[in-house]
Amino acid sequence: MLNTDQLDDFYQALLDKNPAYENIFYVGVTTTGVFCRPTCSARKPKKEHCEFFKTAQDALLASFRPCKRCHPLSHPNQVSDTVRLLVEAVEREPTKRWQSIDFKALAIDESTARRQFKKRFGMTFVAYARARRIGEAMKEIRQGASVINAQLQAGYESGSGFRDAFSKILGNVPQQIDKQLVILKTAWIDTMLGPMVAVADEKFLYLLEFVTRRGLEREVERLRQRGFALIPGNSLPLTSIETELNDYFEGRLKVFKTPYRVFGSPFQQQVWKELCQIPYGETRSYAEQSASLGKPNAYRAVANANGANQLAIVVPCHRVIASDGALGGYGGGLTVKEWLINHEKQHKTK
Repeated sequence: MLNTDQLDDFYQALLDKNPAYENIFYVGVTTTGVFCRPTCSARKPKKEHCEFFKTAQDALLASFRPCKRCHPLSHPNQVSDTVRLLVEAVEREPTKRWQSIDFKALAIDESTARRQFKKRFGMTFVAYARARRIGEAMKEIRQGASVINAQLQAGYESGSGFRDAFSKILGNVPQQIDKQLVILKTAWIDTMLGPMVAVADEKFLYLLEFVTRRGLEREVERLRQRGFALIPGNSLPLTSIETELNDYFEGRLKVFKTPYRVFGSPFQQQVWKELCQIPYGETRSYAEQSASLGKPNAYRAVANANGANQLAIVVPCHRVIASDGALGGYGGGLTVKEWLINHEKQHKTK
């Protein structure tokens, strides 16, 4: 995760179109959904509309697509003809699952594609194509965000299109799973604020997020990188959290008891533990949270750690707001954050 100084440095480099930062970062523009090179000639977005990534894969997994003006993945002066042809082919059909016959049709050797993508982007071509496919799936899911906002009070029924897109994120269930991999079960949970995805083994909950959260796919990918195999299914923690979420949204539950396990740095773990000390129905400012951790000047780092929380609602980062009373940020969206805060205040004394 980038710190504040890096964000300022990268944004200034973007404004200056500084070529020294080529291959150092990519910038995703939230208003257009594209990601660019630092030297892109397009009109520069406001800082609040920028998300910076150190790798192209992270940008792809955050649902951004390559800019057609600066060609961040296929610029002719920076990549081979093989890489350029493959990137262009993926952009023509980003949801395609590549097979050996597809490489033969382009007269490209699979091993060559793998080697050149790995050298240029730090990921294989298969990983690139999958990241692009996942990004398209998440874009389909997020198209329902306006529906969610319009139906906060009336409830939200997930369509089959959302479930189909979600299955693309998980990928196909492997026919054979390596015995060294730890299997995690995944479930789709419908709530009145829209669908959530939960991931757990037989003992612990590992992930709980709204599907509209930008970066959800990166969190899923990180679990894979830790050696987990994710497959649809059910387990005791998944059954428990679905029941508890139903009770929470009905105003009957104030403290979650489903056991969970999260991965993070010692500082992040400390921040998440402190979040759980904020009482139901109350809020704290980022400055107050930092002071309670004994680090009054670390409120930006605290805010970043809050944003890295993998258990929405259960670890209540939605209870932290700006010192002036503004909502601040929230991965699930500010409309959802405001609803959660008001919901808890309404049911605090009941």
